[in-house]
Amino acid sequence: MNTIGTALRLTLFGESHGPYVGVVIDGIPAGTPLAAKELLPDLARRQGGRHAGSTPRAEQDCPQIVSGLLNGHTTGAPLTLLFANGNLHSQDYDTLRHHYRPSHADLAAAVKYGGYNDPRGGGMFSGRMTVALVAAGAIAKKLLPDVSFATRLTEIGGESDPARFDELLAELRRRGDSAGGIVEVVARGVARGVGEPFFDSVESVAAHLLFSIPGVKGVEFGAGFEAARRTGSANNDRIADGSGHTFTNNDGGINGGIANGNDIRLRVAFKPTPSIALPQETFDARRGTTAPLTVGGRHDACIALRGAVVAEAALALALADLSLRRA
Repeated sequence: MNTIGTALRLTLFGESHGPYVGVVIDGIPAGTPLAAKELLPDLARRQGGRHAGSTPRAEQDCPQIVSGLLNGHTTGAPLTLLFANGNLHSQDYDTLRHHYRPSHADLAAAVKYGGYNDPRGGGMFSGRMTVALVAAGAIAKKLLPDVSFATRLTEIGGESDPARFDELLAELRRRGDSAGGIVEVVARGVARGVGEPFFDSVESVAAHLLFSIPGVKGVEFGAGFEAARRTGSANNDRIADGSGHTFTNNDGGINGGIANGNDIRLRVAFKPTPSIALPQETFDARRGTTAPLTVGGRHDACIALRGAVVAEAALALALADLSLRRA
């Protein structure tokens, strides 16, 4: 479904090449100060055309707040945000109803929805939908006044030296190929006690949102998979003081599903953009066999470039939801 959350509930709607994409946010406390311009810095971080390896599709991404706001404050009613889609090349997707792109949702969506799904730009499965998630995350941050976020791209295609990122992206563009990437998100100042045991742990709620981002294939907290290669004596976070600060942070700021007062630290793995300019042999339903497909349109050489702020938004939304449950 397209709705998530408990105390703070989100519903995404729209398609990549429809007239709008948007989000309804229910549960924002009445009286929260809010102006559309406050969302623009995070939205700008997500926009195409800002990086050498990002799509040239450039939307204005000016949010229209059409409900839940009066005189600069939330009313307690559901907040609805709209983003107009204008820079469209829908003809680039005419063949995709029958000639399915590798590693895309084209075939799976056609089966699930009986062929009535919108294939243009990936429809509801497109990364375009994350514009609404970023806007919701920016609003969630207003409910976390003591929390700060630090987010960075740590790897592109296995390369971890940021000085080489532009060179690598330029080479990918030249070849018509793409690469995956890893993003690190750190949340500082999260109150101790946020989170619930078992099914609504900080990890569970955050991971649910993070894995909803198109292209995300892995999430790890703290030391993550590296912890599986260690002994307990090497991995344990020894407590340094009565406030719960630890000498190390291998658990990523979470114990028993609950924030322990240290930085919450996670990493998100994005797969390579599946839309590439190189010809690929893939199934064509009209022919009943595989045939070469060259994907047109405008695409990212590395979706992690613009995915970083989306991952940050997902963590903010998870923490805001869990924090409202404690209020």
